[in-house]
Amino acid sequence: MTGPDTALTGRPTEPATTGSPAAGTVTGLVGGIINDAQTLARQQLEMFKAEVREDMARTRQALIFGGLGVAFLTVGGLALVFGLVYLLRDYAHLSEHAAWLIFAAICLAVGVVLGFVARNLFESFNPLPDKTFNALQENLTWKTQPQA
Repeated sequence: MTGPDTALTGRPTEPATTGSPAAGTVTGLVGGIINDAQTLARQQLEMFKAEVREDMARTRQALIFGGLGVAFLTVGGLALVFGLVYLLRDYAHLSEHAAWLIFAAICLAVGVVLGFVARNLFESFNPLPDKTFNALQENLTWKTQPQA
């Protein structure tokens, strides 16, 4: 019997084992595949957790800025409402109605600006774990494609 297994020593070589007695058997191969799948699943879960933590930090930051914007808008608006309205009425010689309308327009403009800032913060990232799902999809595609 001459072949690649017997070329150097003249006798057949044993298959390489990984330490377990059933490494060369179908059971050993299936067990290795299952272990690899479990390892991959654990890695995907850890990636998912890390990405969710990162996105939650960004979400928290956007909510803090949005909440602070709403709070300052409310408090500032209430504090200045009467002062500005009466200031406009007395010093600009406007009617009280005109003074209220001018003040309302200013408050709406500030509120719109703060709303756009909060919206832009939310749009700057996606709270879903895209990296994890893309990696999982790539792994599943690679595992299900026939090997050449």
